[in-house]
Formats: sequence, structure tokens, C-alpha cells
Amino acid sequence: MRELTEQEQVRHEKAKAIKEMGIDPFGHRFERDSYAMDIKEKYKDVDHDAFEDIDNTATVAGRIMFIRKMGKASFFSLKDKTGNIQVYISINDVGEDVYKLFKSADIGDIVGVKGKIMKTRTGEVTIKCLEYTHLVKALRPLPEKFHGLTDIEERYRRRYVDLMMNDESRNVAFIRPKIIRCIQNYMDGRGFTEVETPVLTTLLTGASARPFITHHNTQDLDMYLRIALELPLKRLLVGGMEAVYEIGRVFRNEGMDPKHNPEFTLLEAYLAYSDLDGMMDLTEGMYQTIARDVIGKMTYNWYGNEINLEGPWKRISMTDAIKEKTGIDFKSITSLDECLKLASEHDIELEEHEKQYGHIINKFFEKYVEETLIQPTFLYGHPLEISPLTKKNPEDPRFVDRFELFIGGKEFANAYTELNDPVDQLERFEEQLKEKDLGNDEANDIDMDFIEALEYGMPPAGGIGYGIDRLVMLFTESESIRDVILFPTMKPLNKDK
Repeated sequence: MRELTEQEQVRHEKAKAIKEMGIDPFGHRFERDSYAMDIKEKYKDVDHDAFEDIDNTATVAGRIMFIRKMGKASFFSLKDKTGNIQVYISINDVGEDVYKLFKSADIGDIVGVKGKIMKTRTGEVTIKCLEYTHLVKALRPLPEKFHGLTDIEERYRRRYVDLMMNDESRNVAFIRPKIIRCIQNYMDGRGFTEVETPVLTTLLTGASARPFITHHNTQDLDMYLRIALELPLKRLLVGGMEAVYEIGRVFRNEGMDPKHNPEFTLLEAYLAYSDLDGMMDLTEGMYQTIARDVIGKMTYNWYGNEINLEGPWKRISMTDAIKEKTGIDFKSITSLDECLKLASEHDIELEEHEKQYGHIINKFFEKYVEETLIQPTFLYGHPLEISPLTKKNPEDPRFVDRFELFIGGKEFANAYTELNDPVDQLERFEEQLKEKDLGNDEANDIDMDFIEALEYGMPPAGGIGYGIDRLVMLFTESESIRDVILFPTMKPLNKDK
């Protein structure tokens, strides 16, 4: 049994005393009719003296965050999901027994208050308590008010305390679902249908990533947690649904840093009879709609950069972007030996499976260009080798019709003119197996059922994937993915230490 601190012992004794008074220290249902911020907004412009003539009562519930106990009258601050409101409580209004109950309250306790709205001489909207209800006794003290959880790791591990103490964390927690709802409305309004596809799969397909592996006991079958949503959604295009999207968790068995979490939320969308340009238009419109309708501004400060989401956004090919920074025009280079020589001259290290034209171009992009793309930029024209599911460019088959959206030097979206040629797709899968044999543990498996689906005919289509967590990071101006995921993956604490 954990040894209680002195403060915790006092709180346990108070809980016992409350129970002896015939009151459940951990409460029951309580009917409220108002929220803190709604009350403050409604009455913010009402003069102090005007409250005498207003019939205004409210019932609220929340956590006590501050107490100033005095003799026969006190003030405390009550916090609900919308914010804080001040409460004035007097022995003359609630009676001696109830006031005694209040005097035993601690910061962190949850209470209900029914009272009359008033405004103090200093102009603060306040509830004059007429009925006080104890609901829950907090047996642990909250962190000290002005410091909260100063250990960032503790903030993520004990998110419930972080949400109590940190208004910024609360704001992010409430903004995130509003952003997702805005995206759903935006997509639905453009004729898309939201669907659900399997989380468990027997093949590693749809992205280049290391998987989490699990086991189905009944079938004695090893399975993967999905790394992408792509191939099931494209099957739905074959089936005639034409415009589909999914917002769902995906899982990649990779490292953690401020921009990556092993499980994250992905939005993928596929639109029949569209292409790369259609996905660019869809994306620019979606970001600008979120900016206007949810956040209410078009400019964001992120990682020290001023990001302006007003359009039109820049569009540039990968080879042109590299040429701008290095003077090297990879589009005019046809010799692999020349590419290898350039990589060596620029100190670019290559794994065995990366000693190919397309991988070398991508390495140059990552070294010289990626971090310089600050304002929203659609980077298109990726090499074939790094895009196994994408339609070849009809003018230069060394490249594919793909783009990535970069903002603040970081990738925000990945889009294709979708590959719908089953013969070409099978060849790409076979090339992926060769890369796997060369040591690429992120290469795709062959999905023969998907090849069969393509053989029935998939319409020309545009497709795109967005990392929702990074999108929320931008709109909330957060610099760590852990700030926008309520329960990020954390290494377990060693309880023995």
C-alpha cells in the first residue's frame, strides 16, 4: 500500500467526516443548467447595479481551483469544461451547516452551486451561492497553482492533471475535434463518403514503414496493425463508390520525436476521375476552410516561422527545387554513374537499395531543399523508385504524378494521381520485393487481391493522405506531436526505482 503524504492523510480524514455527515464523499448525479464561460459572456456588459433588477439564477458544477476562506463569507473559483467562474458563499445565504461543509473543502474538490448572478465592485461576474452541494472529495492535492506540472514528461503521463492546470492544453484538446469535424463537413460537402476499413491486415501495404506485428490466436495467424488506409479505399473506387475518405488510427513501429508518434491519425481520400491538380485544389481549400471557420485567422507562428495560408500556394517540381538550391538538373541526367558520382561529391551516404536514380534525387532533396520550404508548397514530380503506388508521368516515366505538401519545412500531405494499371502495379510490387531482399525493411508486400481488383477496372483517380496530428500542430501552433495527442505513447516508468 502506498504511504500517504500528510496532505493526503488530511484529505482522507475529511472524506471520512463528510461520510459521517450522511453525505457521499464521491457524489451522485447533479443537474446543472449553465457553464462558466457562457455566464461570463452573457453578463460581461451588465453594470453592477443593474443586477438588482434581473431575475438571473444559474446552476453550475466543477472543480474548485482557488479558495479565499474568511469568517462568515468566502470566495472560491469553480472550473468546468469551459473555464473558471468566481463564486461568493456566505453563511447568511446557505446556513451554518452548509457553510461548515464548504469550509472543509480543498482545492481540487468537485462541487455544485446554485445561485444568483452578480458582479463585484471590481467588475468580475460572480455567482452568489444559494445552494452548495459537495460532489467529490479529491484525495490528492493539485500541483502548486503557478507551476502546475513543470516536468513535460509528467504532463504527458498524467494528462488528466495537465488538463486541470493548463488552459493551453485544454484549448488544444477541444480544438482538435472541432478541426476534425470541420474536415468531415468539408469532405461531405464535396460529395465524399466517410468509411471504415480494417485495422488488422495480413499484408504490409500502402506505405513504406515498419509495422507492429500481432497474432490472431484462433486462426494461428500473424497479422499487422495497418500502416496506411490506401488499398482498401481504392478497392471501394473499383466497387463504384467514387469518392471516399477515412479518418483513422494507423501504426508504424518507428522512432519517437516531436513530430512522430508510433500510433497517429491519418486522413486518406480518393476521388474518381480526378488527378494531382484536383488533390491540390482540395487540399488548399480544406486548410483555408479550417483556418477561417475553426481558428479565425490565416497566419500562424510555427517553429519560429510566420506561415501564411492565403493562396495561391506555390507549386514546384522536385528536380526544379533541387536545381534552385544546388544548380544540379537531375532531369537532364540519364546516367546512374553520374548520379552516384554527384552523391559522393556531396557527401550523401547511400544504402545498397538506395543506389538508384530516384533514391539519389530524394536524398538531395532531403539534404538541400526540404527544410527550406517554409510557406505552403506543393512539391510534385517524385522519382518512380520512391513512389511504388503512383501513376507514371506520361511525359517522363522516370517520374510519377505525386506531390507532397510542405509547410514550415515539414511534410503535411502526400498525394497521387493513382496508379490503376494492374500490370504496372504488379511490376512495382515485384520491385518492392527486390528492395526487401536488399535490406529495405519498409518495402511493401504483394497484394494479389488488390491486383485482381484493379483488373476489374479502377477509374482514373486522385488520392491523398494527411497526418491529422501534424495538421492540428500547425493550427494550434504546437511544436510537439505529444501536445496534440491526449495520450501519446510513453515509455513505462520503472516503479521499482
